[in-house]
Parts: sequence; structure tokens; C-alpha cells
Amino acid sequence: QAGEREMTWADFSAFWSANRHLLAQRTIEHLQLMGMALAAATLVGLPAGIVAARVRWLATPLITLANVIQTIPSLALLAFLLPFLGIGAAPAICALALYAIMPVLRNTLAALQDESQNLAAIGLALGLTPREILWRIKIPQGLPLLVSGLRTAAVWSVGTATIAAFIGAGGLGEFINRGISLLDPALMLLGAIPAALL
Repeated sequence: QAGEREMTWADFSAFWSANRHLLAQRTIEHLQLMGMALAAATLVGLPAGIVAARVRWLATPLITLANVIQTIPSLALLAFLLPFLGIGAAPAICALALYAIMPVLRNTLAALQDESQNLAAIGLALGLTPREILWRIKIPQGLPLLVSGLRTAAVWSVGTATIAAFIGAGGLGEFINRGISLLDPALMLLGAIPAALL
């Protein structure tokens, strides 16, 4: 049995070695999907959070909308986007961005509404404008929360991006999809292990 396990491990290692160039290509595709989705989510979520922090009545509807999007199953969201964006990377990036907006928006609001250190009131007393208070006090003070939101969005995007293979968007999900179709555990692990490491 020990000999069989060693042979299996050797075969598995040889399989990974033979597919390392394709693995690198799929990993780059996966990172590109994630990167573009995170950039889009940041470009939408950060300004929306800044506006909602200043116009308080907008906060609840925006957070509710972001939460509703989170409840939509990823395959259902991709199926909804296909008629509008076609097959490929575009609907995958759009879906990933929609999922990633929620943690960015929520943490931006939490960072800008945090009055625990009362630094904004001190800045106001010193004669700073609301814009100066935002950029010189609130954003630097809330940077750990902002980065935490981006990190959460990135973690969600890594897992969700594997579903993108079902619509021809590439990435590590291609291995998982083919492995399921062919009942090949080595192919599944070729996609699952790097995705988990990411």
C-alpha cells in the first residue's frame, strides 16, 4: 500500500509538472478577472460609501441593495448577465464586481462614520473644510477598515471567479469544470489547490 501511495503521488506530481505552463496561464487569467472586478468594485463602492456617509439617508438603501445582490446565487447572476454581456470575461467581471461592492461599501461607511476619536470635530474646530476633514482625517484614520473591506472582497472574488469557467471566462475554474466533467480528481485539484492558496 505504501508503494501504491508513492506511485500515486509520483503520477500526480508528474501530471502537475506536465501542466505547469497551462496552470500559469489559468492563474494569470484568474488574477486578471479578480483584479478588474476589484478595481470596478472600488471605483463604485468607495465613492458610493463617501456619498452615503455625507448624505445619511442614502446609506440604508445602498447597503440593502448590496446585500440583496449578495443573496443572488452566482450561477443565477451569471445566467442573468449572459443575454446582455454575452459569453466570456465581461459577465464574469461584472458579476464579481457586483459581489465585491458590498464589503467595500460597508467598510467605507463604517470608516467614515466612526466618531470614536472625535478627530473630525477637532478638525472642524481648527477651521478645516469638510473636504479637508475627509481626506486629511477620516480616510487616513479609517484606512485599516478600508483595506479590510478590499481584502474581504478579494477573498470572495477568488472563490467566485472559479464559477466563471462555466461561461468561458477562463481562470482556475477551467480545471475544476473539466475535472468534474471527466471525473478526474487530478484536474479538479489542479484548479482547487491554487485557488485555495490564492
